[in-house]
Amino acid sequence: MGTWGTGPFDSDLAADFVDELGGLAHQQVIDVLERAFRRVTDSGERVDGGDGAEAVAAGALVAGTLPGSPIVIDPDDCPREPLPELPAPLRASARLALDRVLRDGSEMATGWVDSADTDQWRHEVRQILQALAARAPVLSGGTRLSRSR
Repeated sequence: MGTWGTGPFDSDLAADFVDELGGLAHQQVIDVLERAFRRVTDSGERVDGGDGAEAVAAGALVAGTLPGSPIVIDPDDCPREPLPELPAPLRASARLALDRVLRDGSEMATGWVDSADTDQWRHEVRQILQALAARAPVLSGGTRLSRSR
């Protein structure tokens, strides 16, 4: 697996996951996102790094679709077609999965060589979680999440 940064799209697995969404029907996109979250929440004590990377990318995509979201995704990291309107329960699934990815037992949470990278990655995942939990739209600013190449 190639990883080049701490952002939600900064790995081959995450980029492949986003590419997989291209050309899918709206319901298929929703199903793929939901499966990414379910693989993490149903994983037991250990969360596989690949499943975690896909769930973080999926969570960022969901957060990026919310009205007024502070999560702004670089167009190079988005699926070719705009995401469909996503059902509200998907947001809750994303929050559960990302919370699980941050915990002990997650390869994503423990697999960083540099502690500064670990801290930056956790910060970025927490920003996505905050956007998913927000009730009111953010009126200005935003956090740009993109590949750091």
